This record gives sequence, C-alpha cells and structure tokens, in this order.
Amino acid sequence: MELFLEQLPIVLRALNTGFLQTLKLFFVTLIGAIPLGLIIAFGSMSRFKPLSYLVKMIVTIIRGTPLMIQLLIVYFFPGLVLDNPIWGSGESGRFLAASVAFIINYACYFSEIYRGGIQSVPIGQQEAGLVLGMTKNQIFFRVTLLQMIKRIIPPMSNEIITLVKDTSLSRIISLQEIIWAGQSFMRGSQGISGAIWPLFFTAIYYLIFNGILTVLLGRLEKKLNYFR
Repeated sequence: MELFLEQLPIVLRALNTGFLQTLKLFFVTLIGAIPLGLIIAFGSMSRFKPLSYLVKMIVTIIRGTPLMIQLLIVYFFPGLVLDNPIWGSGESGRFLAASVAFIINYACYFSEIYRGGIQSVPIGQQEAGLVLGMTKNQIFFRVTLLQMIKRIIPPMSNEIITLVKDTSLSRIISLQEIIWAGQSFMRGSQGISGAIWPLFFTAIYYLIFNGILTVLLGRLEKKLNYFR
C-alpha cells in the first residue's frame, strides 16, 4: 500500500499529460472533420457524376480500411516512399500526422451521416420553399439544415464517443496519448516497471470523459426536440 501511494502521484502526472494529448487530438479532429464531412457529403450528392463517383470511392476506401493502417500510411508514406518526411520529427510531427489521418477518417464517416440526414428531409418542404420564393441557399440553411441537425444528433453522438476511444490508436505511431502513458509503466517508466494498475486508472479517465460527453449530447438532443 505504501508503494502504491508513492507511485500514485507519478502515474497521475503521466496520465494527465497523456490525457491532455488525447483531448487535443479529439478536439482538433472534431474541428476539422465536422465541416469537411459536410463538404464531402455535398460532393457525394453532386449531380456532376465524375465528382460524385470519385468522392464515393474515396469514402468507401476510408470506411473500408482500418484507421490504424491509415495512420501508418499517413505518417510513414511521405518519408519512406516519397522521400519527403513532411511531418517533421518529434511529438509535434506525430501529432500533426495523427490529426490529418483522424480528420480524413471521421470526415468520411460524418459525410454519410450528413447525407442521410439531408436526404431524410421530405422533398416537399424544399418545393414549398421554392413556391414561397426562397433561393436554394435559403432553403438549405433555413429549412433543410436545421431539420438535418436534429436527425443526425444520435448517430453523430455515437461517432463522437467512438472518437474518444479511437484516439488510443495514435500510439501506433508513438504519439504519447493516455493509453501510451499508462502502458509505459508496464515496460518501465520513471522508476516503475511491470505495473498494470495504471491502465485501470486510464479506463477511469475514458469513462469520465465519455460520461460527460453523453450528458452534454443528450441535453443537446433534448433542446432540438421542437423539430418533432
């Protein structure tokens, strides 16, 4: 027990540092993937068939391959194949590569959610807007978009919570996120070797963060109930 109490502050400091990296990757991914996903959704619904087919093919490839492989390709491909290590070295380079991989991956998933939400809005409402003299942009932002947001909150919430856990995959390129920090004590870190109990504390971090997100997203869904 005494040894545990001595090691606890060291472990918590390492986990806090890793958790901050996890939070940073989480928010950067959302900031990039949410608008990019909408752009991709427009591309997949485009009436210009070559663009539509190209975007759908990219989305299919991204959704059909593991995120871990995408991380490895994004990080190592420029340096090993193109002989141009664009990400640089160190933790900042690994974080940048992980951010790009996560944004592209989640933007493709979000795009399908957006597309389903847009297409679920009855076409009659768009026709009614045209009859009232509204432009296509006005119809989208004042009619379609608002109803789409209400419809996509549940699937988007699920993807956002999944994102929290998926950030752990970034350790494949040695990004020092929270699971990397917890696992390091098993290998021997800061004088602590062969300890598995820090991983249980790591799980608590994830549970608390996901619990907060679940409550916030649930409240957002309730506030949008007036669209029913």
